[in-house]
Amino acid sequence: MDNDSKYDEALSFLFSQLPMFSRVGAAAYKPGLDTSLAIDRFFGHPHRRFKSIHVGGTNGKGSTSHMLASILQSQGYKTGLYTSPHLVDFRERMRIDGKMIPKEKVVEFVEKWKGCGYDGHPSFFELTMMMAFNWFAEENVDYAIIEVGMGGRLDSTNIITPEVCVITNISNDHTQFLGDTLPKIAAEKAGIIKHDIPVVIGEAEGEIKEVFARKAEEVGAPIVFAADSDRLLSIVPAETGGWHIVCEEGETTLPLAGDYQKKNLNTVINAVDSMRKAGIEISDDNVLRGLENVVKNTGLCGRWTIIGNNPLTIVDTGHNVAGISYNMEQLRRLMSERPGKRLRIVIGFVADKAIDKILRLLPTDAEYYLTNASIPRALPVDKLHQKFEEANLEGRCYPDVKTAFEAASNDADKDDVIFIGGSTFIVADFLAS
Repeated sequence: MDNDSKYDEALSFLFSQLPMFSRVGAAAYKPGLDTSLAIDRFFGHPHRRFKSIHVGGTNGKGSTSHMLASILQSQGYKTGLYTSPHLVDFRERMRIDGKMIPKEKVVEFVEKWKGCGYDGHPSFFELTMMMAFNWFAEENVDYAIIEVGMGGRLDSTNIITPEVCVITNISNDHTQFLGDTLPKIAAEKAGIIKHDIPVVIGEAEGEIKEVFARKAEEVGAPIVFAADSDRLLSIVPAETGGWHIVCEEGETTLPLAGDYQKKNLNTVINAVDSMRKAGIEISDDNVLRGLENVVKNTGLCGRWTIIGNNPLTIVDTGHNVAGISYNMEQLRRLMSERPGKRLRIVIGFVADKAIDKILRLLPTDAEYYLTNASIPRALPVDKLHQKFEEANLEGRCYPDVKTAFEAASNDADKDDVIFIGGSTFIVADFLAS
């Protein structure tokens, strides 16, 4: 069997033998650390062989993770990056200095796992997380940025003891698992805060802020609320797209264009300060260089990414109330600069998402191309159409993302705007088509 066939077989095992939350939803959700700890013992506790930064939160943790990884890379550290889900290639989930895990390493790990005789049933996330940790340890990375999968307290990644914890923000998402109020969700996210480990909170007010402050006090963790900081001095739109920023380290351009990146950036700037205080050497120049080169260094994609002009075509993976609210507000401002032109939205959701609140955020004057992603967890397009009618919105139905986008493109004038989103998996299908 050739190497590609072995890789395909390994992927088939991971996807078909192990439950994957992003594809099937609740059936794959396994709260608790027992299985992760058991697998960790089998592989010799690989996470103890590198230093880490733990990044949680509802929105922005992926962008924040990529920015921090890019900064560490620019400083010259060998840097691992573990994020989820992937968009097109499974190997996007784990990178070292921006390079995805080699296919042969995926095969090697799966074969070792299949031969170990473990009689438990790990989730897809538990096993792929351990694949990343094992690879990072084998390659002797200096630091790894580890993104939380879901929640925090019971998330598989919470077996690590990081140098610094980061929690970006709290919004309603995965409420069936994490709690039906923001303070309950915050308490789950706060579970990554550990004894004496510095923690940076991106956004938090009122009760949510109290949850984090109380948890930090309980475990003696130094805490910084980035929203109260003045380290980010100025951020304005850059002529070339993205943001021109002025911070204590100097001036540079961040190529990530979404409005929400302003708050993510503020979180990153404060996280770097905490990392320095924890003994991680990072020069001002390399902070700026890392931000400027984040896409090139880490392969970040899907965050307000412009993939075409004439018509302007944008993809974004925002998929909950907070993320979509940012996107719709940015689209409204964009369309105000294009009087008489149409906004065309290719959209779909997962079936377990409470979308009623999301639908209230959508502009009534856009043209909607309704579809579903190619995963079992996707909300069928006919049910989405019914939800649209109940919300007094109109949309046409298409069987897949590619067909929906082709219809939007055929209808569009060169000065219209096409937006593809609603779900990470809508964007993934689009990029794969």
